[in-house]
Amino acid sequence: MGKLQVGIVFGGRSEEHGVAVKSAREVAASLDRDRYEPHFIGITEHGAWRLCDGPEPGWEHGLPAILSPDRGTCGLLVLEGGRHRTIPLDVVLPVLHGKQGEDGAIQGLLELSGIPYAGCDVPSSALCMDKTLAYLVVRDAGIAVPGFWTVGPDEKTDAETLPYPVFVKPARSGSSFGVTKVDHPDHLEDAMATARRYDDKVLIEAAVEGEEIGCAVIGNGTALFAGEVDRVALSHGFFRIHQEDAPETGSENATFIVPADIPASSRALVQETAKAIYRALGCRGLARVDLFLKGDGTVVLNEVNTMPGLTSYSRYPRMMAASGLPLAEVIDRLVALALEGTAVAG
Repeated sequence: MGKLQVGIVFGGRSEEHGVAVKSAREVAASLDRDRYEPHFIGITEHGAWRLCDGPEPGWEHGLPAILSPDRGTCGLLVLEGGRHRTIPLDVVLPVLHGKQGEDGAIQGLLELSGIPYAGCDVPSSALCMDKTLAYLVVRDAGIAVPGFWTVGPDEKTDAETLPYPVFVKPARSGSSFGVTKVDHPDHLEDAMATARRYDDKVLIEAAVEGEEIGCAVIGNGTALFAGEVDRVALSHGFFRIHQEDAPETGSENATFIVPADIPASSRALVQETAKAIYRALGCRGLARVDLFLKGDGTVVLNEVNTMPGLTSYSRYPRMMAASGLPLAEVIDRLVALALEGTAVAG
């Protein structure tokens, strides 16, 4: 059999554009070129699609290329010399973070195209991206979530009624962009304005006292594998590594301990709870489930990332590597999971 033709879409228009480019570089370095023929499609910050040799400097000057929504084409349409040519694709890895990458937008285009793709589908992507909706579903499944309040675009909230400290967040945004910890009612209005720079729907979340714990999950349906658990050890403030000047060299306030220095019983609870959350939200392919481990040994959902960072400093690949799965094997599994059932689905 010939090599699988793999489309790797990266970049994007969200605030996490730069992180997605770095993630794509790690994917490119880890991809088994004996098994896969990669086709790199970068999306610029202005939304232009470019076919390029890889996510290295200058990729923005590649040829214009788009995914065809026509299932009869099932691949890339590349504009060259005033004419279009087609590159068939067997599978797509959407290495995109944040808006239009994890919210169901690119997944919808891939559904129209008929090309199998790695990661969560349209409903689960949209659900996980909206933290308020994810909390409702997970709470209904009997899993603890923080106390929270949703504030719509034309709504206000009574600052005096909240149980401080609280976190004010864009309801539908990636990473910690737009997030503020608020300790006093007088600071709520400014925090709301900061969050609304990223989303007009705002989440106010009661602070949870506990350790920040992450769990990397891969798989479809009930056949799930959880990697090693990590712990975010904070010296001050809250975790916001994607906003560091040089995250590759470490964070100014966070150290990542993998495997987490927690009891074996807590590790097992975190992994099983992460799988339960993954299933409740309809995830497939991969996700990183972030939890709080409280002093009494119980866990509370923090958030779910359906396309977690895959950079050299990212938590998901570190957790998987600690469990014996290097990024090359993670990619192999994601491709296999994306292709599951395609012969039946047609």
